[in-house]
Amino acid sequence: MPSPVEELIDPRLGARGVRLLLKRDDLIDPEIPGNKWRKLKYNIQAARRSGHGKILTFGGAYSNHIRATAAAGALFGLRTVGVIRGEEHLPLNPTLSYAVEQGMTLAYLDRGTYRRKMESDVIGALHRRFGDFYLIPEGGSNGLAVRGCAEIPDEITQDFDFICCPCGTGGTLAGIAAGLHGDQEAIGFSVLKGAGWLNDEIRRLQEDAHAAPRGRWHVNLDYHFGGYAKTKPELLSFVEDFEKRHGLRLDRLYTGKMMYGIFDLAGKRTFPPGTTIVAVITGPI
Repeated sequence: MPSPVEELIDPRLGARGVRLLLKRDDLIDPEIPGNKWRKLKYNIQAARRSGHGKILTFGGAYSNHIRATAAAGALFGLRTVGVIRGEEHLPLNPTLSYAVEQGMTLAYLDRGTYRRKMESDVIGALHRRFGDFYLIPEGGSNGLAVRGCAEIPDEITQDFDFICCPCGTGGTLAGIAAGLHGDQEAIGFSVLKGAGWLNDEIRRLQEDAHAAPRGRWHVNLDYHFGGYAKTKPELLSFVEDFEKRHGLRLDRLYTGKMMYGIFDLAGKRTFPPGTTIVAVITGPI
């Protein structure tokens, strides 16, 4: 079922003539929420069609992708291996504890090797250790993930001008942009510092999925608040105030940065009066 769309009424946006809709992908599934489900579903289908009984993927120690892959594996009867960046730390944090509870086997790569994780010698060593597996890249972003995320715009029945999402590995933005129509434009708010490389990566992902770039999009690099997993007092204050106003707790690492950017750009009159924006709440909250 498509995730719901809710209108957010806020006088700060109303004063600028901007209408904001929330695409509540965080409500898709409590264990495999939002863009994680959209990225995984066609990959899971491909793994099962090709006869793979095991999925291997990569992530940091607090990766929502690792958590979601473990949950999806348990749900669909697939064994899972999570290759974690850095050294093992015991006791496991809640993310990794949950993954293990769902049956995921954890492995660790030192940071130098992890940077080369997609090179043939590293993948070969993983095959020797874990046998045959279906490989999903870090963050779940590949051509099949793009196909899943490309379904988002068609689920929105209201007219809109811009659709926004947080941007980490680029897969969600690549997919959303590929599903746009007419003059609609997608904006990705990078949660990474110095992420100009995302432009090339998004084009590559779209070519992997559709053989050519699609849609209108751009990556905003101004609201990373210091980089991945970094925050600043003004972001935390915004997230707290947003929850008080609207009863919705934003993830400070992803959706909070996107929403701060939307409100800041609206305050600067970047969007002309009469603009309708969709913000994809990728989850989890």
